[in-house]
Amino acid sequence: MAEIQLEKISKSFDDTTILKSIDLKIADGEFLVLVGPSGCGKSTLLRMIAGLEDPSGGDILIDGRSALGVRPKDRNLAMVFQSYALYPHMTVAQNMGLALKIKKVDSKTVESEVQRVAEILGLEKLLKRKPGALSGGQRQRVAMGRAIVRNPRAFLFDEPLSNLDAALRSNVRTEIKKLHQDLGTTTIYVTHDQTEAMTLADRIVVMKGGIIQQVGTPIEIFNHPANDFVAGFMGSPKMNFLEVNHNSGNLTWEHGSLLSPELSAYIRKESDCPIRLGVRPEHIHIEPRTDLLPLGEAEILVQEPLGTEMMIVLDFEGQEITLKTPWSSDYKTNQRLKLFVEKEDLHFFSRADGSSLTPNRSQITNMIKSRGRVDSTL
Repeated sequence: MAEIQLEKISKSFDDTTILKSIDLKIADGEFLVLVGPSGCGKSTLLRMIAGLEDPSGGDILIDGRSALGVRPKDRNLAMVFQSYALYPHMTVAQNMGLALKIKKVDSKTVESEVQRVAEILGLEKLLKRKPGALSGGQRQRVAMGRAIVRNPRAFLFDEPLSNLDAALRSNVRTEIKKLHQDLGTTTIYVTHDQTEAMTLADRIVVMKGGIIQQVGTPIEIFNHPANDFVAGFMGSPKMNFLEVNHNSGNLTWEHGSLLSPELSAYIRKESDCPIRLGVRPEHIHIEPRTDLLPLGEAEILVQEPLGTEMMIVLDFEGQEITLKTPWSSDYKTNQRLKLFVEKEDLHFFSRADGSSLTPNRSQITNMIKSRGRVDSTL
C-alpha cells in the first residue's frame, strides 16, 4: 500500500492548461474518487500518477519519495483502463499472469497467484477461456485480476465501468467495493458518474476545469457543497436552483413575484445579498407541517414513475424544477401543488461567484480560495 501526495501539480498542452496547481494527499489504504464532467482533467491527473504523462509543474510523492523521472513499471502502481485491453489469443489465466511472467517469476508461483486472485473475483471456472468467450463484466474482472496479481502499492481505475450496461455496472461496482475492503490497497478511481463516486469513495474529489472544487466524504459533499457547481453535480436528480432578489426591501423570485412571508423572513435573517437558493428534489414536501416553510405553488408539467417513487417536473415561478416523492396515481398534468421545505434543507449560494453562503457552513465556504483551489486538508 502507498501514500500518494500531489504538490502543486499542473499540466498544459501547448497553450491549453488542463490542470491548475493541484494539491492533494491520498492516505495509505484510502479509496479516493476523482469525479467531474468530461474534460475536467481527472484522467490526466490519474495518468500522471501512473507515470504515463509528465506534469508541467509540481511534484508527485509516493511514500514520501518523488516519482518524477521514475518509469511507470518501477512505480509499482496497477492501472485498470476503461478498455479491458486483454490479449485475445491468451486464456484468462495467461492474461492474468502475464505481468508476473514478464518479471520472470517461476511458473508455480504464477499459477498459485493467478488461482488465488481468481478465487477472489469468482473467475476459477473461467481460467481456460479466452476473452472472446466472456461477457463484458467477466472481461472487466479479468482486467482487475491482472492488476491484483501484481500486488501493487496502489490501484488506479480510469472509468472502468463505462462500457458495461446498468446491471453489470452495479454488480462490478459492488465487487470493487468488496475488493478494497478485503485487500485494503490504496485506490484512486476516476469517474464522471456521481453514483459511483458516492457509493465507492472514502473521500471524493470534485473537479471542474482543471481545478479541485471540493474534497470530502460522500456525505459532506452531498450535504455541505462548497459551491453551486458541486451542489448541482452531486445528486440525482440534481439540486434545484432558484434566484432570489432583494428589491426595494422586498424579497422576490427572479421574475418579480414576492416570496412567502415566512420564507422571506428566514432568508433576510441569513443573507442580505442576491442569492441562488438551492433545494434537492427529495427535500421538497407537498404536505404542510408546522416545521416547514412555504416555498410557493407550482404546476405539474411531466410525471416520471419509477416504481416505488416518482419524479415530477414542475413549473415554479417561470422555471422548471424537479420533485422526488413516493409514487402515487393522484397526480395529474397541469395540477397545482403547494410546496414546502425545511430550513435545514435550504442551501444559499452567492450569485456573484457561486460559493456557499449557507448558515453554519462557513468552514466549507472558506475552503474556496481566491485562486479557485480547495485546501484538501480541511
